[in-house]
Amino acid sequence: MKILKDIALCVEKGDSAALKELIHKALAEELPAENILYSGLIAGMESVGLKFKRNEIFIPEVLIASRAMKAGMELIRGSFIHRVQKRPATILLGTVKGDIHDLGKRIVGTFLESWGYEVRDIGVDVSKEQIVEAVRKEKPAVVGLSALLTTTMIYIGDIIEAVREAGLKQKVKIIIGGAPVTQTFAYEVRADGYSPDAASAVELVNSLLKKGRKINK
Repeated sequence: MKILKDIALCVEKGDSAALKELIHKALAEELPAENILYSGLIAGMESVGLKFKRNEIFIPEVLIASRAMKAGMELIRGSFIHRVQKRPATILLGTVKGDIHDLGKRIVGTFLESWGYEVRDIGVDVSKEQIVEAVRKEKPAVVGLSALLTTTMIYIGDIIEAVREAGLKQKVKIIIGGAPVTQTFAYEVRADGYSPDAASAVELVNSLLKKGRKINK
């Protein structure tokens, strides 16, 4: 349907004003909010993710598209909240101890929020004790750990082991990423997954939660 394609295109362009007009029109025409969400807003953000992976667009464009997406979500929230099943997952994000880089982590959070996930970012320089406490408190479905230095990425293994020793590993998936991190390293520290970029992180989370049981509150 053309109006849904136009909504998706507005998300890609980050044109919030035009997007709002189209959504108001779609709602007036009694299009199901589910269609607006999945075939319009999320379809547009998927396209943004693909372009970002191919280096066709960059961080500023992603953030603009994300703002448009969120503006659209606000317009349809009341319409679909009782009819569309919200993704039953909270995602916990943190940059590991000794590392204060967080731009990539924030971009990952933006992409996940655009897909409807509840994102809790606990910041940078995060210790294994903080992660364990946050897992107990927040009951996330997934923990995303980031490290941008070869000297700090080693700590990821310590965090995963601490979560396991606390008896929480069966309740949460742990994914990792960052410039020096690789799939081989993810195998070594027994992470549940590795993602090289934000768009791939969304695909990974979707895949893990689809394959696994409903593990969130």
